[in-house]
Amino acid sequence: MSSSVQQLAEKLIRYFSDCAGCIVAFSGGVDSAVVARAAAFALGENSLAVTATSASLSETERNAATETAKQIGIRHRWIATSEFENPNYLKNDERRCYHCKTELYSQLKPIQQQHPQWILVNGANLDDQTDYRPGLQAAAEHQVRSPLAECGLTKQQVRDVAKFWNLSVWDKPAAPCLSSRIAYGQTVSPERLRMIEAAERFLKDHGFGIVRVRYHEGDVARIEIPCGDFVRLLEADLFQDVQRHLAELGFRFVTLDLAGFRSGSLNSLVPVEVLAASGRVGS
Repeated sequence: MSSSVQQLAEKLIRYFSDCAGCIVAFSGGVDSAVVARAAAFALGENSLAVTATSASLSETERNAATETAKQIGIRHRWIATSEFENPNYLKNDERRCYHCKTELYSQLKPIQQQHPQWILVNGANLDDQTDYRPGLQAAAEHQVRSPLAECGLTKQQVRDVAKFWNLSVWDKPAAPCLSSRIAYGQTVSPERLRMIEAAERFLKDHGFGIVRVRYHEGDVARIEIPCGDFVRLLEADLFQDVQRHLAELGFRFVTLDLAGFRSGSLNSLVPVEVLAASGRVGS
C-alpha cells in the first residue's frame, strides 16, 4: 500500500518537473492541496496557490485555505472574483459552475501573464471526469490543466497521497461553494448564502461534521446529514432548537432529508438532455 502510494506521489511531483512554474487554483480542499504540495515540492518559489474570495466562500473555508497553504509551504495569494455581477451566474441554472469557473480562470490570467511560462492547474481528479462538472469546460477553454486527472488519480488515491504527505486535509469532507446549496432555478444572493452558512455552522457546532443545508423555493431548508446521525438530531429536543434557529435565520420550512447526505444531490434536478450534452448520462 505505502509503496504504491509513494509511487503516485512521485508521479505527481514528476508531472511538474519540466514546468517553469505553476499557478494552482487553490480551494484548500484535499484535491487542490495535493496538487499544491506536489507543485511546491517540485518548483519551490516558482509555485503559487491562488484562492478566490466572494460571497460563495464561507468564513470557515476561507480560514481553512489559509492554514492549509501554510502547512504545505506554498506561496498563497487571494483574489476577488465578480461572479455576483454576472446575471447568468445569479439565475442559477445548470451552468452556474461554468460561469463561476470562467470568472475564476479569467482572473487568474493576469497573474499568469506576469509569468508567461507558468502553467495554470486545478484540482480536478479522475472521478470528476465522469460526474456532471460544467466547470471542466471552462478549464478547457482557458487551458487550465488537471494534474490529478492526467496522472490517473481517483478521489481515494488523492486522499491516500494526502495522508502519505501528512496533510491535515487528507480526510476532510468535500466542501463545495455555498452557491451549490441553492436548488437550480432559485436565484443566488448573498442573503441566501448567509442563511445557509449560518445554518450549517449551527449544526456543525452541535457535532454534525458532515452536513448540507439545501435551499429550495419558498425559503425551504432541506437538511442532509448521514443517516447514522438521524437519532442524535431527533433526541434531546435538538431538532426543536434547529427548527427554531433556522426559522430565525429566515427559513420558513425546515425539513430533514430521509435519504441522508449525498454529495451533489441537487444534480438530480439537472435535465437529462443537459447531462446528455455533457456526456455524463449513466455515470
